[in-house]
Amino acid sequence: MTPASPAPSTDDPDALRGAGARLRVRVAGIVQGVGFRPFIHRIAHELGLSGSVCNTFDGAEIEIEGPRARLQAFLDALRDRPPPIARIDRIEVQDMAPTGVSGFRIIESAAGGGQAALISPDVAVCDDCLRELRDPTDRRHRYPFINCTNCGPRFTIVQEVPYDRPKTTMARFAMCERCLTEYQDPADRRYHAQPDACPACGPRAQLISASGEVIAECDEAIERARKMLSSGAIVAVKGLGGFHLACDATNAAAVRALRERKPRRHKPLAVMCRDQEAAQAYCEVTERELRELTLPRRPILLLKRRASPEPGWPAVVEEVAKGHQDLGVMLPYTPVHELLLAPGAPACLVMTSGNRTGGPIEVTNDEAREMLGHIVEAFLVHDRDIWNRCDDSVGAVQGERLVLMRRSRGFVPLPVELPVEVQPTFAVGAMFSNAFAIASGRRVFLSQHIGDVENLEVLQFLEESQDKLHRWLGLKPELIVHDLHPDMLTTRFAAEIAGDARRVAVQHHHAHLASAMAAAGLTEEAQGLVLDGTGYGLDRTIWGGEILVGNAARVRRAGHLRALPLPGGDAATRRPIRIAIAYLHALAAGAESAKLDLWNRAAHDEIAVVRRMVDQRFNTPQTTSAGRLFDAVASLLGVCDEATYEGQAAIELEQFARAGNPGARLRMAVTPGLEVDPQPLLCGLVQGLVDGVSRPQLAYGFHAALAEALAEACARLLAAGAPRKVVLCGGVFQNRILVELATAALQRQGLEPVLPGLIPVSDGGIALGQVMVANAASEQLEQGALAGWEN
Repeated sequence: MTPASPAPSTDDPDALRGAGARLRVRVAGIVQGVGFRPFIHRIAHELGLSGSVCNTFDGAEIEIEGPRARLQAFLDALRDRPPPIARIDRIEVQDMAPTGVSGFRIIESAAGGGQAALISPDVAVCDDCLRELRDPTDRRHRYPFINCTNCGPRFTIVQEVPYDRPKTTMARFAMCERCLTEYQDPADRRYHAQPDACPACGPRAQLISASGEVIAECDEAIERARKMLSSGAIVAVKGLGGFHLACDATNAAAVRALRERKPRRHKPLAVMCRDQEAAQAYCEVTERELRELTLPRRPILLLKRRASPEPGWPAVVEEVAKGHQDLGVMLPYTPVHELLLAPGAPACLVMTSGNRTGGPIEVTNDEAREMLGHIVEAFLVHDRDIWNRCDDSVGAVQGERLVLMRRSRGFVPLPVELPVEVQPTFAVGAMFSNAFAIASGRRVFLSQHIGDVENLEVLQFLEESQDKLHRWLGLKPELIVHDLHPDMLTTRFAAEIAGDARRVAVQHHHAHLASAMAAAGLTEEAQGLVLDGTGYGLDRTIWGGEILVGNAARVRRAGHLRALPLPGGDAATRRPIRIAIAYLHALAAGAESAKLDLWNRAAHDEIAVVRRMVDQRFNTPQTTSAGRLFDAVASLLGVCDEATYEGQAAIELEQFARAGNPGARLRMAVTPGLEVDPQPLLCGLVQGLVDGVSRPQLAYGFHAALAEALAEACARLLAAGAPRKVVLCGGVFQNRILVELATAALQRQGLEPVLPGLIPVSDGGIALGQVMVANAASEQLEQGALAGWEN
């Protein structure tokens, strides 16, 4: 037996010369739960080869025997035409002694050590299954859990690896004779499809009232749910990774009731459209966006909303996303969705996460009834358990590429390939919009969306999820990484589980920069514009408007937004009008005598208290946060005075600016020390309001002024010897207007802007940066020490 080597290439005709041989072929990648073993069986049968294939702990292993030329053809097929949702990362081939065995078989999965095989994300229902779902002559006609090797649940049902039915939540459903025949037939599309089922043997749907009474079962449950939705009811629908709260998006009373009961006063609601035609009726959809909508991963995609729908389509009511020019749209990705949205029912449903405010998405029938019973009229449930909760992913197409705001269903648990090797590492991630990371070698596994780690329920979700992933990967971390802030629940959790592992603190904005660089494959130094709402700084103040230079190994703070007062600290984020009052008091004293609508919207007592807090510096920390500057401008322009969800003021200001144009000439100053000063900007905005300049134009002008000032600061750094590449990261760069303006401004200055796509620039991607910084740091770091800072 020779040592493992790369797969022989068809470019080397001498590689497999000879009459007959036996090979052991090890394959790593996404090869479990995607029809890989049936594919191997089929190719072997077509080529007349003998042997076996099995899942292993780290992928799949094939033993294949026959004439050399046919073995080469087998390897070519393996490399060039794997199953549709498989992904092959590595092939290793070993010569073995021929045994003379005949036939080819799929054998039971083998145990083993090392890093585990990749598990496929959940996959949207495929076209073949949809045809059967709609075919009255098919035995799975209208069966809401139809699936095959090319589609259906994967990650959300996996309990252990390797991926086999007994190790999923389908284990309790014994296959009937007909399903078992399909499962064992190499020519069948469901050959070794682990979630395979039918109405006779598989999961069943039920419609249950809010009080727990069974209203209907099986197909009647779907039909009754459709009728309820059509009549204006709210129904909790159990999906792949958790519950959705659904209602008719064209029924204003239903949407208002959902908002009042959840409660969710202002945050935009996502919708699910029946099909491409419906999505195009409500939104202006580019070819690239249409392609993304229909891919098997099916994220929620932010699309430009039409001013009015195409003729013949009822309007999606304003209450779905009031004041927003975008609509978050997804297409059906399960058979249940397809049946609910079939003709005769509303063509567009609100589909928002089924959770209580601040908690993780509900996954069990009992907990859903307990937590959501006061919101809905009924629950459409089933008896296939969800083992791994997983929210919908959210993204937008910028240019010709997908940019993710939330990376979850459809993408998790796919690994991110790293530009360097790392040791076994667990990075706990950020406190808000948390996703953790587990890394080893050149791979990092980012978790599904965990949420804001502010309560024990979310912390428990984090703890359970990391425990499962560690177990699947067979890794024991040597490095535990957390944020620099000592009081976060995530920091305390990291300290509790560290054990013998080294524990390293990583500053929030350094992690943002390192995450974006890793996602872009950069290892050399770069400039970084890191703009977000909040992050614990080295000086123990609140950072959030940072100009950094460096990489994962080391970084320095080269500049930042001017530090400004934040009356009440983090509590001020819920009242942007307080921030506007404070910023104007600190920077634009003349505004206090100007005729601004702001002074009529705030109580006189509140204005006086805020000014006094600023003057006396009482409970008023300083912050360089770009997010707080957006809050102040949003309130000054009358866009948002009170925020009911994170980032509301900034999000609504961006939407407001889309009605503007470049006419307003506003500017920010950049000092010799690279402090970006908003004083001239705020004075210009006040003057513009007094002069009657349109508020959308002023909102656009604010974005442009910020982009130009940041580009000017980076150009000065370039002239002083800093790198030409400028990485844009932090949650503020989810703002597409700012991204477009900053990109153009940087390019005019001769700089090269870099923006990652499939890793969120917000806190949801920060664990990746924590991994990179901690591994680049010196081995000599003391327990809990800060990594990577020059000053």
